[in-house]
Amino acid sequence: MKYDFESIIDRHGRDALAVDALGSDWTPGKPKDGFDVIPMWVADMNFPTAPTVCQAMRERIDHPAFGYFSPRDEYFDAIIRWQAERNGVTDLLPEHIGYENGVLGGLLSAIGTFCSRGDNVLVHSPTYMGFTGSLKNGGYNAVHSALTRDEAGIWRMDFEGMERKIVENHIHAAIFCSPHNPTGRVWERWEIERAMEIFRKHDVYVVSDEIWSDIILDGHKHIPTQSISEDARARTVALYAPSKTFNLAGLIGSYHIIYNPRLRDRVEKESSLCHYNSMNVLSMYALIGAYKSEGGEWVDELCATLSGNVQYACDYINAHFEGVSAAHPQGTYMIFMDCGAWLKAHEKTLDELLRAGWDVGVAWQDGRQHGGTTHIRLNVALPLSRVKEAFDRMDKYVFNS
Repeated sequence: MKYDFESIIDRHGRDALAVDALGSDWTPGKPKDGFDVIPMWVADMNFPTAPTVCQAMRERIDHPAFGYFSPRDEYFDAIIRWQAERNGVTDLLPEHIGYENGVLGGLLSAIGTFCSRGDNVLVHSPTYMGFTGSLKNGGYNAVHSALTRDEAGIWRMDFEGMERKIVENHIHAAIFCSPHNPTGRVWERWEIERAMEIFRKHDVYVVSDEIWSDIILDGHKHIPTQSISEDARARTVALYAPSKTFNLAGLIGSYHIIYNPRLRDRVEKESSLCHYNSMNVLSMYALIGAYKSEGGEWVDELCATLSGNVQYACDYINAHFEGVSAAHPQGTYMIFMDCGAWLKAHEKTLDELLRAGWDVGVAWQDGRQHGGTTHIRLNVALPLSRVKEAFDRMDKYVFNS
């Protein structure tokens, strides 16, 4: 490969929550003596970012003035080109694009234009904990429509259940996560079409979180929600960011795409009310650098690397961890393991299982935060050597000890 996804980088003391927060209230504690930390809980990557990102920021830093500014034309051009090349979007204009400090902030700005405080909002479960936390903080009620696994183990939407909950709970806003976090589903066109038809039928406005849309595995294809129909285009606020793709969360910077001018005006007004939703000049240059053609090459190699890591992890789980199951994610780099049968067979609680992993440096995440009662969420965006070491420890000290 042209780019480096094998070197192990030391993130200690380098502003990395994934390693520096161990032992704080965020985590069960530090590993026992003799075990280093393998960070698999925070949804960021343990790879260096694309070289063009750092290059673009360095070139800007060489000019020693950082005053007030407006987004450059190159910022919008980069997004338009990226969306065309990666997602087949051919009619995107600068006026359709708006800055957001983060996807969750953009989500609340959109929900604030769709709903009144106390209204119900449809989400699929398992549910990314950021959605449930943001809705609660914003004064909205999350109504969960459960995803279920079919005979092949693939997570599917329950369309009849979605429609029933929309009607029974008088819902007029929904969060659609595409690709889905934490299950890793990359929705097929027919699935999005059917969901959006239900939303159209009941006049439900949609926030489509597509932050994972670049991290697609094994030849699957991301379909932008707004591309499904003219109605979907008009009723959807889509949220994107280079942060998940290029490991730039610490730089802050997301963007929305809104085609409906009335909806766009209302969302941008809502976003402006806090007076804190403003772009950082270096995050602008980071996006411009990320979305260069070399950044696309880097992402292609990243997805190939992650596909291999996910395959290794799922194969290992199936071969070695009796009573543990995991649907093979089609996107993202998170694996959502169901340990229910293992817990029952070994008369263990999920807390005991989680603690056993943390004790030997496998820093994984409690799936209950995302609505999985017997689940663990696992990040495999690490060099393959570290993924193998983590599963070796799980085998020796946790699941088969």
